[in-house]
Amino acid sequence: MNRTPDSRTRDTQTRQIQDNITNVEKHFGDLCQLFAGYVRKTARLRDKADLLVKEVNVYADTETPNLKNGLKLFADQLAKVQDYRQAEVERLEAKVVEPLKSYGTVVKLKREDLKTTQNARNREAKQMQQLERMRHRNPSDRQIISQAESELQRASMDATRTTRQLEETIDDFEKQKILDIKKIFGEFVTVEMAFHAKALEVYTTAFQHIQNIDEEGDLEVFRSLLHPPSYQSRLEIVRANSKTSLNQTASSLGNTGTLQVRCAEMCDPGLRCVPQIKLKITNRNSLFNSFHWNYLRCAPKLQLQ
Repeated sequence: MNRTPDSRTRDTQTRQIQDNITNVEKHFGDLCQLFAGYVRKTARLRDKADLLVKEVNVYADTETPNLKNGLKLFADQLAKVQDYRQAEVERLEAKVVEPLKSYGTVVKLKREDLKTTQNARNREAKQMQQLERMRHRNPSDRQIISQAESELQRASMDATRTTRQLEETIDDFEKQKILDIKKIFGEFVTVEMAFHAKALEVYTTAFQHIQNIDEEGDLEVFRSLLHPPSYQSRLEIVRANSKTSLNQTASSLGNTGTLQVRCAEMCDPGLRCVPQIKLKITNRNSLFNSFHWNYLRCAPKLQLQ
């Protein structure tokens, strides 16, 4: 079948438009899936962070006061970040995923427009074939040939009209596609920047709360738990009782008592022992301070007289 140059041009345009629609359908679908996955991952990260906030609060309740307060404040800031992350998820869903998803409907409408144009061109081609057959079969029947030529002319006009409409529609589609890409990707960047700006501010406050924890104060609390006041009190009582017993012993000697020291009978014969040492006690408080045991060469027995 012989085709006119105009028909061949329109066929080339149709293939180009069809390729363009197919390309948008494929890549916008992939982008929609990937952005949706990004949003789901962000939502899961928010959920994990909520669990982390809960665990930090539970742990803080078991710690010393300053650390507990610092961890509680840190958990509050971390929870605030998750509020911003929730807003990020909602905005990405509304401003990025949904517009990309809507392109499924847009592409479907453009395919219907392309199909309408293609049907008009097919009718034109069919009328052209019928005209050629009639010219070969009945070259002298001008009435039938004229009727076929009229049908071909109407089909050609319809094909031309639908082709022009398709060109205008595809031109608008291409322009809108570029504008939508600029808007969608711009919204994505804006949402992410807003979240990270807020998160940076809150994380800075969280860092300061952690750094402001008074470790020395908590160490004092910890040490007091290891050495409770009851233990100190018992120690002071023992010391007081020992001092009282010593004072009573010294009092029983009198102000001028005598302390005799005799060597043990089983001491080493090779050692030179002092058989008897008598000390005059003139001050009971200096009883043990004035007596020097290193003067004895054997282990003595003390006897009070």
